[in-house]
Amino acid sequence: MGTLGIFVLGVTAIYFGPEYAGWESRIWTAVGFCVVLALSKTPSSRNLLTGNSKSFLVETPYVLIRGWLKDFPNEGLLRYYIVGNLEWVMPTSPEALKEILVTKAYEFEKPEIMKYGLQKTLGHGILLAEGEEHKIHRKNLMPAFSYRHIKNLYSVFWSKSVEMVKMIEQDLLSRTGEDNVVRIGDWASRITLDIIGVAGMGCDFDALKSPEYTLHQSYKTLVSQTLSEKLLFLLGVLTHPRYTLNLPTARNREMKMCNARIRSAAREVIQQRKAKKTNIETDIDIISVALQSGLFDEESLIDQAMTFLGAGHDTTAASLQWSIYALCKHPDIQTNLREEVRAHLPAISGSDTEHVSASTLDNLPYLSAFCNEVLRFYPAVPKTVRRAVHDTTVIDKRIPEGTLIVLAPEVINHMDEMWGPDADKFDLQRFLKPGQANVGGATSNFANMSFLHGPRSCIARGFAKAELAFMVAAMAGRFQMELKYPDAELRTHETLTLVPADGVLAILTPLDGW
Repeated sequence: MGTLGIFVLGVTAIYFGPEYAGWESRIWTAVGFCVVLALSKTPSSRNLLTGNSKSFLVETPYVLIRGWLKDFPNEGLLRYYIVGNLEWVMPTSPEALKEILVTKAYEFEKPEIMKYGLQKTLGHGILLAEGEEHKIHRKNLMPAFSYRHIKNLYSVFWSKSVEMVKMIEQDLLSRTGEDNVVRIGDWASRITLDIIGVAGMGCDFDALKSPEYTLHQSYKTLVSQTLSEKLLFLLGVLTHPRYTLNLPTARNREMKMCNARIRSAAREVIQQRKAKKTNIETDIDIISVALQSGLFDEESLIDQAMTFLGAGHDTTAASLQWSIYALCKHPDIQTNLREEVRAHLPAISGSDTEHVSASTLDNLPYLSAFCNEVLRFYPAVPKTVRRAVHDTTVIDKRIPEGTLIVLAPEVINHMDEMWGPDADKFDLQRFLKPGQANVGGATSNFANMSFLHGPRSCIARGFAKAELAFMVAAMAGRFQMELKYPDAELRTHETLTLVPADGVLAILTPLDGW
């Protein structure tokens, strides 16, 4: 029986199976289809099969949700349903977000479907740790992401960015035709893998020089998704991921093989770092810090390495794609940015391309504003999900154990009531106004959810922002960029991250004088 047949039988059995004949069953969901629910406002456009969504896949209707929030009073929590009438609750006010992310952060954990699926790619590191385990991991890994240490990595970020630009130029010069089209997504994945290797692990993977490098290809395979895989993922959501992720399908075998390759690469890095005696004063990359803590055995170290390799390169690669897309869509911004970059950063055609000072980014306010607006307008991770570990409340509304909470930067970052009436407009000027360099005029810190907030916020926020800034600077400083299909409708691809479906096909023209 094919994937589709397995899926149809599975969904039928699950959706109407007798074990669900209780008050929280899908049968009762169907019977109570027209019942007004008390927890929070629910959009009225609800379908018995797909809920409030129009898709038969596990997809979040971001645009629809933004519309609902504009059409109805914001009560702080929005309840909506996806395929299979699966209930999701989304916090939509600063007060609700603060409770979930800060005040009661450890009362909401990642659901099993996320843990089981992500562990195949990211290992069981800090991202998937919960409770006391997470607190200990974060405390012991924080030195690797201190402000001082990140500034010391500027030369790594810049030298790798220059290397990428020069390799793109070489690629363009080697072409016999006049086609200067470059798929940004491929280069973005390779440079961010190299940077997290050098700056985070003390190991250069040289993915920029080797497009067929095994580790790069393994991640490329893992983030691809076919329709059959999406259907099996839905089946896993409705049952348990261990059932579908362990089926003897070609895709599952491929994923296990990629996982083994990534673990092998991580193990090699760990063993290299163990063989080198680390200096507590100078060696504060992620692996060295983890080794010095004495907290992790080898398998745990491999899990941490997998987490930072996977999440650390995929998210920033997505942000670089969106940055180039935005520069292509806004040529005036591209011109202004190029002028600032060329005035303050060393020319990549010169002999000294690695030296950048710790204060470099302080002298590039336009670059900083642009990157901040990209991260706001195009959050790399559009959503993440939490599950209530026990009965609790959020803004005085009862949240039963097991309730799925959706934290959606793709929605919150575009809310008018937090950003003003131009929330849906890409406008870096919001970050250039006096006193607004970090907040962009938002009414609350929780208006920008790109890195989340609280004890579960992204530990590598400063690392990622500095890395992105240098990559964008190198590209904007050297190339005139335009989309190959400037009038085409934007299509996106979502896995852990949300990216342009075509990987951003851009026409790059090298510019002299820098």
